[in-house]
Amino acid sequence: MASFHLRTAARSLLKSYRHRAVLKTVQGLRVWELRNMYLCTSIAVHNSMEELLRKTVAPLPTYEMRDKSPPPPESNSMEFMHFYKSLEKEQKLEFLEKLSYDFGVDHRWASDLAAKLLDTQGREAATILQVEDRLRYSLTPRYRQLLTHISKVPGGVKFLVDLRADLIELKISDSPHMRDLNSTLKSLLSEWFSVGLLRLERITWQSPCEILQKISQYEAVHPVRNWTDIKRRVGPYRRCYAFTHASMPGEPLVVLHVALTEDIANNIQGIVREFSTLDADEDVNKINAAIFYSISSTQAGLQGVELGNYLIKRVVRELQSEFPHMAQFSSLSPIPGFSLWLQGALGQLKKEGRAIELLSEQEWREVEDVTRAVPGTPALEALRRLISTSEWIRSDRLVRALEPALMRLCAWYLYGEKRRGYALNPVANFHLQNGATMWRLNWQADTSPRGMANSCGIMVNYRYFLQETSTNSAAYLQNKVIKASEQVMGLVSQFQKNSKL
Repeated sequence: MASFHLRTAARSLLKSYRHRAVLKTVQGLRVWELRNMYLCTSIAVHNSMEELLRKTVAPLPTYEMRDKSPPPPESNSMEFMHFYKSLEKEQKLEFLEKLSYDFGVDHRWASDLAAKLLDTQGREAATILQVEDRLRYSLTPRYRQLLTHISKVPGGVKFLVDLRADLIELKISDSPHMRDLNSTLKSLLSEWFSVGLLRLERITWQSPCEILQKISQYEAVHPVRNWTDIKRRVGPYRRCYAFTHASMPGEPLVVLHVALTEDIANNIQGIVREFSTLDADEDVNKINAAIFYSISSTQAGLQGVELGNYLIKRVVRELQSEFPHMAQFSSLSPIPGFSLWLQGALGQLKKEGRAIELLSEQEWREVEDVTRAVPGTPALEALRRLISTSEWIRSDRLVRALEPALMRLCAWYLYGEKRRGYALNPVANFHLQNGATMWRLNWQADTSPRGMANSCGIMVNYRYFLQETSTNSAAYLQNKVIKASEQVMGLVSQFQKNSKL
């Protein structure tokens, strides 16, 4: 009887083993099949890329035929666009690498002409200029013609803007050919989006719903909460302007929000909060200042193409036309990166054992008393936690204690922290390039969670003194000189006296 049970168990075990073996084999075949299918698909896509590029990227015409060659059929551009849109992210990278490497500049031709140019030195000017022109033409990448032709088909310009956005996202710094493609595309977009070709459009509550929705979606500085919020931002005592382009209808390129106020605003709560005068008529006598409280670029592919500074200048002219008596123009700007920089500075102080150098003795005593931390590293850690969680805003005592320290640290961050000699903070760099003056730091100017997380609630006014903007801009761009007010410089001096970061 026992042997019967043993035989039954053995058969069951053998059957189970065979089942698992078969299942494992089937699973192995499935994995092999999937890998093989992926490999075949990759090869097919790769071959399709090469075939499409050979078809759509025409050879560069000879120098003599450069103005006489007929344009390729429009279907080539459409086919290129359709194919590119069908690719996955990794395939787009491969495709763009192939385009930039295989269809770029003919380096041998350019080298031969460069050598020929050296041989012509000392000859008549006409000969030298002609060789230079040939050399300049030879440095044209083959794909440049394709990009130009794409811009002429419906939706082509928007496609190229999105294509450059992909290039930027793909982090192409390791590939010189991809960097050259990006540079070529940026140059073309700069020409096509020249300020003379842009249209300034005021956005109102009567604007198309699609435009208002995009304005809401693109708002990057102070997020729009609801339709009432956007209605207020385009209503009385507010202005909203956007640059648009004929080749991208219904698509705002850069958007500027303006508040019309009696004085230069020192906090954002009074600008973006809901209030009862939503449908009130404007009183011109209460409008003495224009506050630029948000500017957002909507197209990642236009990064580096100057639009925002021109928009501000155009809007200033519009407002001066509407309000001739207006003389005060200022931003109310966020300070992204300050809290992150401050945390880094606190970490460095902790590492070096120099916590006492950040705050005065009285300020440290306040922090220690409120947090119940012992002096030294524990107090520093308590301060770091407070700033990272914004809990200190709930304590009036801490708010009073931290104000002088955070204000002077923020002033130094804006004025003293540099990248290649220019302001490290991107918003500061933008306004200073435009010729604005770093005019006033404002305590508890943005107490929203986002404002506290980014800059401990501090905001800054960059003021545009219209008679000085050109001089200030030249001084900053050429000599890296920052024009700042007495308040800002006073805070910077306090930092230099009290802190030794």
